[in-house]
Amino acid sequence: MNRLRALWLNLDASLWFIPTLMVAGAILLAFALVFIDLRIEHDWLEEYPLLFGAGSDGARGVLTAIAGSMITVAGLIFSLTLSTLAQVSSQYTPRVLRNFMSDRANQMVLGFFVSIFVYCLIVLRTIRGGDEGSFIPSLAVLMGLVLALVSIGVLIFFIHHIANSIQASNIVRNATEETEAAIKRLFPDQLGQEADADEAQKLLRQAGQLTWKTVPSQTNGYVQSVDEDGLLDLARSLQGVIRMEHGIGDFVARGAALASVAVYQGEAPVLEDKLTGRLNARFGLGSQRTIEQDAGFGLRQIVDIALKALSPGVNDTTTAIICIDHLGSLVAQLADRRLASPLRTDNNRVRVVAVRPSFEKFVTTAFDQIRVCADGNVAVYLRLLTALSIIGQRTKDPRRTLVLSRQRGLIGEAAERTLHTEYERTQVRERIAELGPSSQEEPIWVSER
Repeated sequence: MNRLRALWLNLDASLWFIPTLMVAGAILLAFALVFIDLRIEHDWLEEYPLLFGAGSDGARGVLTAIAGSMITVAGLIFSLTLSTLAQVSSQYTPRVLRNFMSDRANQMVLGFFVSIFVYCLIVLRTIRGGDEGSFIPSLAVLMGLVLALVSIGVLIFFIHHIANSIQASNIVRNATEETEAAIKRLFPDQLGQEADADEAQKLLRQAGQLTWKTVPSQTNGYVQSVDEDGLLDLARSLQGVIRMEHGIGDFVARGAALASVAVYQGEAPVLEDKLTGRLNARFGLGSQRTIEQDAGFGLRQIVDIALKALSPGVNDTTTAIICIDHLGSLVAQLADRRLASPLRTDNNRVRVVAVRPSFEKFVTTAFDQIRVCADGNVAVYLRLLTALSIIGQRTKDPRRTLVLSRQRGLIGEAAERTLHTEYERTQVRERIAELGPSSQEEPIWVSER
């Protein structure tokens, strides 16, 4: 199932899949209209000579002109698309290229112009005149003319869409919306009663006493998805436990440990090719990270845009601040959500030990590198503190509050070390004082639900 899902995601993010479907639809439309023209009486068409009065040579001329112009415009659109992808990759981050390639508007426009070209070729082949016997598919020719007129509006829309989509605010907003959807899908529940830490530690100790056997990965790639229900069923059939060695978004090399298995009888399980293949099939690996099961990758995209904006060659503080605002909004949504436990149990026995992202991991991903790269930038420091304040309003959990407090302390340290004037340092101190005392203590973590 993971492989089918990964295949669909790759098709959905390609520039050829939707255009191919549209070309197939254009071929079917051409044959359907020609078939209708063959079956209907054409006497009534003579009442509308301006629409249906063209002879065979005129019909061929119209369709030839439309086909030639459509393939020319299609080439222009492909060039604009590739140019936009190159600009986005260099100016912002290569991580957002997948978003542009999966943009349905871009795919539909590319397919539209190529489809009209193919449609005109198919209809041209059916026109007969002179010694060949007269046949002019009037309805099909009219449809080609209508599609050509519509294409003018489509071209104007595409130019507007491209100009709009490369604006920094829109790129960040699109990445934010995609990440928000992933957060709601992956962490649907609000933060409730926390798991019993003693019970969780007891179950972990129970699993830790087993004899583990590592299962190697059969391919290279980033972990894009994990079929945890499939892992649970596999662990039940083994009468043992499966421990993931890598989480979503981690890179796994071929031959490296993908997971470990153990049985509760105390003996190390015998690894067979069939078992290794079954376990590998529960993991979806690909050439790049995807956001389908990886909310952290959504944060990573926005962070990379902020880092590019803060680089000396760009020095775009405004774009970095926009990124920080959206990061604060996303982490705030995580602040009051229950993160899944790393343990899957069955009959009071651990069956799957998963690698889960923690709230601390999300916070450090969102803010650590930006804080480091904002060397001497008081505007970025102040906006980071504002984002932490917004996040803090969404949670009362002491462990998560401690993480935010520690971030405030790190920002204060960076400000004292890198800001050049007392005026700027005072601004940061006052802002930190408004938010409350900071803690430099390392948070003590237990499993979160």
